[in-house]
Amino acid sequence: MSERLRVRRSRALTGVATVFAIAGLTLATAGSAAEAPEAIDPITPAVSLDSNQPVAETFGSWFVELASPPAVKGTSSAKLNAEKQAFRKAAADAGVTYSERFAFNTLWNGLSIDADAGQLTALSRLSGVKAVYPVMEVTLGPVGEIVPELATAITQTQADLAQADGWDGTGVKVAVMDTGVDYDHQDLGGDGVNRLNSKVFPTSRVVAGYDLVGDKFRADSSSPLYDPKPHPDPYPDDCNGHGTHVSGIVGANAAGPDGATGVAPNVTFGAYRVFGCGGSTTADIMIAAMERALADGMHVLNMSIGSAFANWDQYPTAAASNNLVDQGMVVVASIGNSGANGVWSAGAPGVGQKVIGVASFDNTHVQLNTFEVDPAGITAGYGNAAAAPAAPTSGSLPLARSGTSSSTADACNVGGVSPFTPGQFAGQAVLIRRGTCTFFEKSNNAYNAGAEAVVLYNNVAGRFSPTVAPGVPIPVVAISNTEGVAIDAAIAGGPQTLTWTANQGTFPNPTAGLISSFSSYGTGAELDLKPDIGAPGGLIRSTWPLQAGGYATISGTSMSSPHTAGAVALLLQADPGLTPAQIRDRLQNTALQRPWQGNPGLGLLDQVHRQGAGMVQIKNAIDAPVSISPGKLLQGESGTAMSHTLTLTNGSATDVTYNLSHVPALSTFGNTFAPSATTSGAAAGGPITFSANPVTVPAGGSASVDVTIPRPNFGAANKLVYGGYIRFTPSGGGIMLNVPYAGFGGDYQGFAVMTSGGAAGFPKLAERVGFVSAGDFTPTYSFPTGTPVYDMQGFNVFGRLVRDVPTVAVHLDHQARWLKMTLLNADGSPVSFGGSGLTLDPTAIFDEFLPRNSTSGGFFAFEWDGTLMSFTKAGKGTNKVVPDGDYRLKIDLLKAGGDASAAGHTETLTTPVFTIDRP
Repeated sequence: MSERLRVRRSRALTGVATVFAIAGLTLATAGSAAEAPEAIDPITPAVSLDSNQPVAETFGSWFVELASPPAVKGTSSAKLNAEKQAFRKAAADAGVTYSERFAFNTLWNGLSIDADAGQLTALSRLSGVKAVYPVMEVTLGPVGEIVPELATAITQTQADLAQADGWDGTGVKVAVMDTGVDYDHQDLGGDGVNRLNSKVFPTSRVVAGYDLVGDKFRADSSSPLYDPKPHPDPYPDDCNGHGTHVSGIVGANAAGPDGATGVAPNVTFGAYRVFGCGGSTTADIMIAAMERALADGMHVLNMSIGSAFANWDQYPTAAASNNLVDQGMVVVASIGNSGANGVWSAGAPGVGQKVIGVASFDNTHVQLNTFEVDPAGITAGYGNAAAAPAAPTSGSLPLARSGTSSSTADACNVGGVSPFTPGQFAGQAVLIRRGTCTFFEKSNNAYNAGAEAVVLYNNVAGRFSPTVAPGVPIPVVAISNTEGVAIDAAIAGGPQTLTWTANQGTFPNPTAGLISSFSSYGTGAELDLKPDIGAPGGLIRSTWPLQAGGYATISGTSMSSPHTAGAVALLLQADPGLTPAQIRDRLQNTALQRPWQGNPGLGLLDQVHRQGAGMVQIKNAIDAPVSISPGKLLQGESGTAMSHTLTLTNGSATDVTYNLSHVPALSTFGNTFAPSATTSGAAAGGPITFSANPVTVPAGGSASVDVTIPRPNFGAANKLVYGGYIRFTPSGGGIMLNVPYAGFGGDYQGFAVMTSGGAAGFPKLAERVGFVSAGDFTPTYSFPTGTPVYDMQGFNVFGRLVRDVPTVAVHLDHQARWLKMTLLNADGSPVSFGGSGLTLDPTAIFDEFLPRNSTSGGFFAFEWDGTLMSFTKAGKGTNKVVPDGDYRLKIDLLKAGGDASAAGHTETLTTPVFTIDRP
């Protein structure tokens, strides 16, 4: 083995060695910018997952969209199948290698494939190819063991009041795309007999479904259990739990006093399993499940899953969902659990224009196991951390605190070294504050210092569900910030003892009714207002597979989405003639706006692109005599004031008069990954005006009103996203209605997308090293200090093949419409080879509808296989190997919402020289 190859296999990342020439980054703005926004500080710092460290975020599978619309848009099966055959032949003729995963006709026209990134350019240039997208990995939401009651959640959304009025979802079929359903569960219509891998299907309530993947399926390539080949079967049983929990929120019907009652307890279900017993799934499998739900005649589809940061309406799962809606199905999807990753973190399919994308609010109460702290007399409720043993139900330990300074209180390494000494906490439980480093690092440091248990307490308001993966061998539990502060003070006053108990207690949730810290921010990539609405998703107790205890509590937008799907079922039962668009309008019109979770005492509303229209109020949605369309307003970027026409429709026998007003919400601005809050918004550009005020809507008739909203300019670099609500207050009392709006306060193409990624210095040339470890196959890269030499060969690391090919590491601070890399000679001149009669296409890489990086230090590694396409005059493509030599790559990027012909809408970079030198 050569010395160079040995260096490449090391995991060390070298420093920045190359400098890129940057051109075309004009920061144009529409009009003069207003004063910079003034930040409002939260009571406690917002949780952020941004480490500002270089982290590779890569793709390995791809959607290839073909030219014609799908079958639901009128294209014949014969034509769709012919297009796929033509694609396969063209790829074979061009020498392009790939493996096919799925072919789609019904809701989306195209294929999903596994292929090296270097093959994408050739694929995208083939006749009939419309676009190429990454197949994003789809993960489940955060899972914890904190136990509140679903009963308290349904009171937040008026579902209990709607049920009291007789609405229970009868006659409505709800599809649940998830990990399957335990259809033996008594609260879901089963007989209550615990059957692992049950074959008693369908049942009286779970009337349709399919397992598209099998138990062993794992889509996360970084896992040693990686197994991306589906093994479908007809039985969508649940060995994970998530899908059973989701189904219970939609429509559990308690079969006993300890059972769970969902939002619509008499719906029937379709169960579409897209996950194995663990791990993740992929976006193409989701489309396959959507097509089955359509064929089975489902009325509502709930997807408590999504691809974070893929917030393009054109992304295939969003596009397929939009087509489902056009077929009459109401599609409800979680907006994502990436709130700690900042703005524009919402994902597909929840960002689909016709989809109801759902945010999460925290529940009001929580039922918890408890421990006692004496002699202070404190009873604390706790949740067990994932990847640690469960806490015992008896026994006592002396209780210590980790320290008083920030470094020791947080229990994080200082200069890579634990702040504790061996034996420091021998035989004790240790109280440790959340923050600064991972829960594993904190807990492992305490364990190595002799601790027998760890109690983590929150550094922000509320409770949380930690994980200490890869694991520690002692119990680790989590408590609230108020409990932690009280216990810390007690320890400071004298010796304390922790006693585990078998008791449970019900505790008020200090963040009740506020947006959950994990709930993703919108907007969509092209400034669509997302999320649309919210529901309780933080700390929800619901059904769980019988073999795992029957009930559990987890948190996530995974839980708020089915709550909303259940609300849709109640509304459909009450008014079966409503279209999907009318349903979303009604839910948004009647939602309840909630205060800012950063400091609710200020009385300011949380951001529209965080909570949407607000929290679902299902009884009001059913009972409101008037609805308003559209249910949300899109302001776009800065410019002249925008006028919107709102149409009010009265379904009652009485005239209704409304007084109109404007209620502002907070804005976000500054860093994408850790945004600040401000009161600056649309009003900075002048007053919001109405063409009529008040407005009377006649019985059985309609009325229209124009609303003109300023579009302020705070400068593109401030990245200000603003919003608010147009409020309709009925004269003489009644149900108040609201219409949310949102926009970008600057030139949306005016800020840089390809940035340095903090101290990492991206973009830059990279070399593939291998993987993190035999237990973590996340790709690793090194960044050479000199001119990189790529031998285009493969080498084996931990049993997996790694290729030494030209690689460019690019950080994307924002979503990109497309990114293209063009091969140049070392002197910057165009390349020209391929033979007479052929036209060379110098495009090495071409990707469309790209997500942004999840952190400020994240990067996408674009690997090129050393081939380009040449075309005959007849348009037939051939894949040509590039000769050895010295080259550069020119990178062009079109910004979200941009026009390639407009100044400042594109960015251009050119790499330093690299060498291709095959053996």
